[in-house]
Amino acid sequence: MGVAAPAQAPPMSWWMRLLLLAVGYLTDATRRDDGTINRRLVSALDLCARASAAPRKDVASRDLVLDRGLPLRARLFYPAVAGPVPVVVFFHGGGFVYLSAASFAYDAVCRRIARESGAAVLSVDYRRPPEHRFPAAYDDGFAALRFLDDPKNHPAAAGVPPLDVSRCFLAGDSAGGNIAHHVARRYALSPSTSFSSVRLAGLIAIQPFFGGEERTPAELRLDGAPIVSVPRTDWMWRAFLPPGADRTHEACSLAGAVAGLESSRAFPPATLVVGGYDPLQDWQRRYCEALRAKGKEVRLLEYPNAIHAFYVFRHFAESRELMLQIKDLVAGGNV
Repeated sequence: MGVAAPAQAPPMSWWMRLLLLAVGYLTDATRRDDGTINRRLVSALDLCARASAAPRKDVASRDLVLDRGLPLRARLFYPAVAGPVPVVVFFHGGGFVYLSAASFAYDAVCRRIARESGAAVLSVDYRRPPEHRFPAAYDDGFAALRFLDDPKNHPAAAGVPPLDVSRCFLAGDSAGGNIAHHVARRYALSPSTSFSSVRLAGLIAIQPFFGGEERTPAELRLDGAPIVSVPRTDWMWRAFLPPGADRTHEACSLAGAVAGLESSRAFPPATLVVGGYDPLQDWQRRYCEALRAKGKEVRLLEYPNAIHAFYVFRHFAESRELMLQIKDLVAGGNV
């Protein structure tokens, strides 16, 4: 009798399997072999939610312009409280290339974070490759911190609570987790006088997207897992990195990601989320080790039965568990 192949996904309903297959198929259908993307088709497939100044499930939202010159926009989610409230600066996933702050899935995620944590969530609609390669997304994330640092930029509209940017968290999943890290690193390596108001209280890296030239055991073992595949991630890195760069580039490699952090005390404590069915998990654990080697605090949250991007899908019990962890973290509790 032959040995059964290892499972590539946890048990799930048939409709969830179909949904995940559809996501993978549509992703592949929009990317071209020459490194370009059918952006018109992507836009047509990306279901978006409108901002709502009227609270929905106790959370309202409004779209902001952070930089008219780029232009750079963001969506601010805020709970129905008097405030002041901490701020979570959020970066959506999608391999750098896909989705937006208005995408239905991420509008829902940010709304949940704001409701559960009692924080305002500024979801940055960063520029995407291949039209805007490295370092555009990092520049946009850092620009969002600059925007928050000036109290004159904070919305004064009715219902928007005061923003306490001295309690600012950076958060993101997948490529957004990579962006959140690099924005935190840029903040940490900036002169101490660069920001007058913003203070980073934490980094929440949910299954961050890092990589290298080698194929890790998890990438080989979980070939065919939902959402993430080696051909997709290879294409996404080619779309994001500068022309001619390989995956030893600082945006991708862990050595580049943590370079210089040993000399900075401003890099925030990190919470790292890893899923047991995520092909990227080996890179994420190496990321944890790289930060700790630089003397940085890292809390590791492992979900053995979680696929990549699990928390976007409320069907998974781990999605609810992670939201409660984020709530405790933002409130200052132990994770």
